[in-house]
Amino acid sequence: MIQDIYPHRLANQYDPSAKPSLGSRIVVYREGRILLRVNRESGLMEFPKWRELGCPENTVYLFSLDDAPFFLVLPGEGRPFADITLEVILGDGLEFYNLRDIRRWGLQPRELVFAAFTALQLAEWYERTVFCGKCGAPMGNSETERARVCPVCGTTIYPRINPAVIVGVKNGDKLLITRYKGSRSMNALVAGFTEIGETLEETVAREVMEETGVKVKNIHYYKSQPWGIASDILAGFYCEVDGDPRIRIDESELKYAEWVPREEIGLQPQDYSLTNEMMQLFKEGKE
Repeated sequence: MIQDIYPHRLANQYDPSAKPSLGSRIVVYREGRILLRVNRESGLMEFPKWRELGCPENTVYLFSLDDAPFFLVLPGEGRPFADITLEVILGDGLEFYNLRDIRRWGLQPRELVFAAFTALQLAEWYERTVFCGKCGAPMGNSETERARVCPVCGTTIYPRINPAVIVGVKNGDKLLITRYKGSRSMNALVAGFTEIGETLEETVAREVMEETGVKVKNIHYYKSQPWGIASDILAGFYCEVDGDPRIRIDESELKYAEWVPREEIGLQPQDYSLTNEMMQLFKEGKE
């Protein structure tokens, strides 16, 4: 999965005292994309360095990868991210890419792909917290933790993480395979976000029923995954069909849902996702 980068290690402890050096990797964010240098022939990607961007002063520490720090360029106080000057940083192979570009092209190395997923999640949070949602004043950074603090009313905001489930529904030697509307026709599993007041197990049962009309039992947890595309923490579950296996598809969500035998399950192009790992385990009889 995307976070499986051993022997590399991403350390996300916040360090408000950290300052960029000439070789520090810099994240520049704009409209859901980040600035990267990509070699389409080799499939390799890289983040720009602080020195080649003219050593921007207004940065915040994000995380470290193998002790190499990453910093995000911030706009001026109370200014939108769209105001970050682009003319001096574009060029020399640097362009803006979104995470779907990175997935579609299967870029490498994996540790930098995971760093990009994590960086985009944090960048979007900083963008959404330029102003206080309670009083409207420009927000500042906490001096002790990863948080945004309003200097006027004291409101403190932490990075948002959305809990969601991925569900492998089993019917003997068949798995419930879906394809979502708007996707690139990749095979997937039933998935959805947890509602307020709902347990993860209740989310599993509700989402399967809503999307496919199938009732489930024997719900058991498999594994979790951070997923920066939607600021998710994904929790994977397997379960079994309970009673009638007939599928009644929710056409507003799905364009395909079928019981597929193990040997016929088609996997996703990259092994980034928890969804793909769960499909592969079932295909190999190891779930």
